[in-house]
Amino acid sequence: MKPILGKIESPLYALMRVVVGGLFACHGAQKLFGAFGGHSMIHNPMMLAAGVIEFGAGLLIAIGLLTSVAAFIASGEMAVAYFMAHAPGGLWPIVNKGEPAVLYCFIFLYIAAHGAGRFAVEKS
Repeated sequence: MKPILGKIESPLYALMRVVVGGLFACHGAQKLFGAFGGHSMIHNPMMLAAGVIEFGAGLLIAIGLLTSVAAFIASGEMAVAYFMAHAPGGLWPIVNKGEPAVLYCFIFLYIAAHGAGRFAVEKS
């Protein structure tokens, strides 16, 4: 059976990559610059590192440059964030408010395996 949206899989993947990368970069911008109603957290070395990874990897993923490497690093950062910040609050992500970290982790893992795809700066 053919997927319903199979004919537009490449543009949809590119759109997902751009949206997810852009949203991730926004999280980094909050930590680094206090953008989007956030507060700059550069005084905390862990948050500074997280902000640099989120902002840099998010931009790279969104434009499709060094996509697999950036997504793999971002996936690892989200796994660390989940286990450090959320897991102590309970076993299940729905309880410990870790769903976004889990989703980002696995979306980035998929992007790392899939590569940039079409409509990217790099050639897949």
